[in-house]
Amino acid sequence: MNLSITNLFKVKEIREKLLITLGLLLVYRIGFYIPLPGVDHVEMFKNIGNLGGVGRLFGMMNVLTGGSLKSATLFSLGVMPYISASIIFSLLTKAVPALEAIAKEGASGQRKINQYTRLATVGICLVQSWFVIFGALGADTKLLHAGVREWFGIYCIVVMVALTAGTMFIMWLGEQITERGVGNGVSLIIMAGIISNLGPALGSYFEFGLNREAWQSLLFFVGAWGVAVVAVVYMTKAQRRIPIQQAKHTRGRRVYGGQRHFLPFKVNQAGVMPIIFGSALLVIPTMIGQALGWNWLADTFASHRGFWFVTGFTALIFFFSFFWTSMMFQPSEIAKNLQEGGSFIPGIRPGKPTAEYLEGTMVRITLAGAAFLSLVAVFPSLIGTGGGGQMDQMLIYFMSGTSILIVVGVALDMVEKLNAMLVMRNYEGFLDESGDGNQGGGSAGAGWGRR
Repeated sequence: MNLSITNLFKVKEIREKLLITLGLLLVYRIGFYIPLPGVDHVEMFKNIGNLGGVGRLFGMMNVLTGGSLKSATLFSLGVMPYISASIIFSLLTKAVPALEAIAKEGASGQRKINQYTRLATVGICLVQSWFVIFGALGADTKLLHAGVREWFGIYCIVVMVALTAGTMFIMWLGEQITERGVGNGVSLIIMAGIISNLGPALGSYFEFGLNREAWQSLLFFVGAWGVAVVAVVYMTKAQRRIPIQQAKHTRGRRVYGGQRHFLPFKVNQAGVMPIIFGSALLVIPTMIGQALGWNWLADTFASHRGFWFVTGFTALIFFFSFFWTSMMFQPSEIAKNLQEGGSFIPGIRPGKPTAEYLEGTMVRITLAGAAFLSLVAVFPSLIGTGGGGQMDQMLIYFMSGTSILIVVGVALDMVEKLNAMLVMRNYEGFLDESGDGNQGGGSAGAGWGRR
C-alpha cells in the first residue's frame, strides 16, 4: 500500500485538524510535569516497586489512564475515571430499561447519558484519588514531607480536588480533539500515554553501553512487537459478513428494493474489555494472600509465567468475552429490525429463526476472538526470559493485550477517518487499499469515548 502522506497537508481543513490534535495532545502531556505538592518522588518510586499485588494493579491502571499513577502529578488519574463511568453506563443501558429507553431517544438521549457519565466520573475521581493518596502516598509510607503530614487531612482534600480537576480537564481536551481534531479524543489520549513511555523504555537498553547483548535484546523486542502488531491488525479488521437480501416492492410499474447487503460482525467484538476485567480480578488473589499471610497463594499468582496465572487469565478472558458480547449484542432486536425493514438472510426464515442463526454465528465468532485475546494477553509473558528483568517488563507493558490493542485499534480508526476525509475531497486516500476498512465500524481503542 502506497502512503500518500503529502495529501494530508494539501487540504487546509485536514491540516488544521492535525495541528489542533497534536497541540492538544502536547497540552495533555505537559500536565504530567506538574507534580503534586509535598511528595517525595524518590522514595515513592522505591516504595511502588515493593507493593506486590498493588504494584501490579497500578501497572494495569497506568495503561488505562493514559498517564501514570506512580508519577504523583496533576494528571495522575488520566482518563481512567471517565473510562470506568463509560463502561458502567454501557452495561446499565443494556440492563436497566429506563436508561435503555433514554439511549433510544436519539441525540437528546445520548446527551443525557453523556451528562450522567460526567457526573459519575466526578464521583469515581474522588474515590480513585483517595486510592492514590492512601494506596501510593499513604501516611505510613513516609512519602510525604514532614510539614504535609502535620496537615494530612487538609492535604487529602486539596489533592482529591486537584486530581479530580485534572481528570475533568483531560475530558475536556478529549472532547475538543473529537470535535475539532481527528479521531476519538479519549482514545488518542490513552494511546499518547502508552507511546510516551516507549522512548525512555528503549533508552534503558543502552544504559550500560551499546553492547552486543543490548542490540540483540532490542532487535528481539522489535521483531516480536512487529509480529504482534500484524496479528492484531489482522484480527481487529477481521469480519464475518452475513449476506442480507432486501425484499422487492412493486409500486405501480416500478420495482424497489432487491439489493444485497452485508451485516458485518467483528471477530474481536469485545475489544480490550475481557483483558481489562481479567487483569483486575487476577490481582485479587495476590492481594488477599499478602494481606492474610498466605504466601503460597500470593506466589501462585505472582508469576506471569505460572500455570495457574496463565490458566486463570485465559479462563477469565473467555468468560468476559462471552459476557460482554452477550450484553452488547442483541440478536432478537437485530432480527426484529431486519423484519421491519423488509430484509432477510437468504435461506433463513425471518423472526426467531433469524435471531437463533445470528446468536449461533456470534458464539462461534466470539470463541475465535476470545482465543485470539488469550494468546495476545499471555504471549509477552511466555516469550520473556522469566527473570523479571527489563526485557520482561517492556514486553509485558508494550505487548500486553491492553497496550497493543489500544494502540493498534486507535491508529486504525484514525487512518480510516483520514482516508475518508481525503476520499471526500477526491484524493486517492491515505491508504490506497483501505476502502473496505470502514465497513466494520469502530475499533478496539475507539470504544472508550461516548459517541
